[in-house]
Amino acid sequence: MNREKLRTLLTRIQRGKASVEEALRALASLPFRDLGFARVDNHRALRTGFPEVIFCPGKTPAAVAGIAREILSGGNDLLATRADRKQFAAVKKVDRRAEWHETARAITLRRKPRKGSGLVVVCCAGTSDLPVAEEARITAEILGARVERLYDVGVAGIHRVLAGRDLLARACVVVAVAGMEGALPSVVGGLVSCPVIAVPTSVGYGASFGGLAALLAMLNSCAAGVTVVNIDNGFGAGYAAALINRTGAPGF
Repeated sequence: MNREKLRTLLTRIQRGKASVEEALRALASLPFRDLGFARVDNHRALRTGFPEVIFCPGKTPAAVAGIAREILSGGNDLLATRADRKQFAAVKKVDRRAEWHETARAITLRRKPRKGSGLVVVCCAGTSDLPVAEEARITAEILGARVERLYDVGVAGIHRVLAGRDLLARACVVVAVAGMEGALPSVVGGLVSCPVIAVPTSVGYGASFGGLAALLAMLNSCAAGVTVVNIDNGFGAGYAAALINRTGAPGF
């Protein structure tokens, strides 16, 4: 149950249009619903402003669809990450409005547009980093942030990121995604006055150690204002960026 549905229920009770018994039935699934194979946190949207997000790896299509059905039944938006097409097909049977984002490997369903000010800029070093960058973008957008992209601006061609300085200067927060040596966030951090969320990816040759080299480089960045999430964690970066943007952008 989201805030809007709970407010409507409480208003109906206040006006005498709903009984206490009706309210108890509506609230019976809070704080969670036990589906047997999963316990869906129906209270999360009330606590944090956004419902539980489905992490799809290891789940059958039926399990993903069952969790999605429960989340949507509360009037919430839906975000499922690291999904495949079979899982999407199962969710699509639950609600035909569900959308598939192939590069991001994400499933979304937005009930109502979320309007807010501020800007999140997602940039990535190379096109091999696009799946992680797109996961960050989709996540930030469904949480209500306005997002613009600055892709394929790795430091091997430094002029490419410098050409995007005007866009970067308008950002409330920047998500910088890079593999290999992970240098992009340090460069971006030296150009902007807003927080930079660095995302190391597992893209690179053998000595990149599956993203560990980029992770360590970002953790050791000499640019102030750079924070780092885990390897390939576009979701975590997009979520954090939306929260920062919400806090720092009046009228969100």
